[in-house]
Amino acid sequence: MRKLAVADEVRVALESGRPVVALESTLIAHGLPRPRNQEVAAELEALLRDRGVTPATIAVIDGTPTIGLDADALARIAGSTDVAKLSVRDLPVACALRRTGATTVASTSLLAARAGIRVFATGGLGGVHRGWADSADESADLVTLARTPVTVVCAGVKSILDVGATLERLETLGVTLLGWRTDIFPGFYRSRTGFTLDWRVDAAGEVASVMADADALGLRSAVVVANPVGETDQLDRHLHDRVLAEALAEAARRGLRGKAVTPFLLETFHRETAGASLETNIAVVRNNVTVAADIATAWSGKPGVPRG
Repeated sequence: MRKLAVADEVRVALESGRPVVALESTLIAHGLPRPRNQEVAAELEALLRDRGVTPATIAVIDGTPTIGLDADALARIAGSTDVAKLSVRDLPVACALRRTGATTVASTSLLAARAGIRVFATGGLGGVHRGWADSADESADLVTLARTPVTVVCAGVKSILDVGATLERLETLGVTLLGWRTDIFPGFYRSRTGFTLDWRVDAAGEVASVMADADALGLRSAVVVANPVGETDQLDRHLHDRVLAEALAEAARRGLRGKAVTPFLLETFHRETAGASLETNIAVVRNNVTVAADIATAWSGKPGVPRG
């Protein structure tokens, strides 16, 4: 992979030990409608700057992995219709062919870690898909986090996935999982699933201590901080449960299996909630960025944190 292009403000912050938070670009390019996507991207960066944290939105621009986008690059990612969606396996191809693409949770985590950024805020993780026994379909997020030393603040995984199986895979892969002021794993659109967590943290300093001890133990896997969406911002439970049940039933009626199921469920969810899921999605990311800012600030203040 060619050398990373690190924005000056990100480089200076890293070299001086100031807090930095990575942000993914797939949310901007593929997760939100235009022009709301560019507005949200700018808002998230402003949220970090208001807290004294340097934002580092990550993408591949004309074949160069770029850590920290300027206004022109951000507008390009938000406004172009030919921006590829890049997971880890796609990065070398995009670099070699000099393509422009938005990074997923997996590829953002990888590039952030290579740049020396330890904290990353996103919406939700990918996970094990329903019907895994038939398709063996799971997100590259999981295996990437198993070998990438980054702390990811997320709102769990969407309920369209197999939540229980995802938690089992995270355990098997050795990914440390923390509940942010909760003992229950969050379900992205909803603040709670039916799955309890082994570990809870209530302060950013506790997460920074976990990160420091993971380093001291020589671990190379991620720390996932599961941060539930606020009670007032979550999707209405009855709407959520109805749409999910109807979508699953329709998928079964159509005979959809394997990799065809998840795109169908997502499309149905977005359509049938009449925009409510979009507003929850945005609230989720705002909430995670705020928590990530606090963790990055605590991490930057830990004795012995490497600079640059």
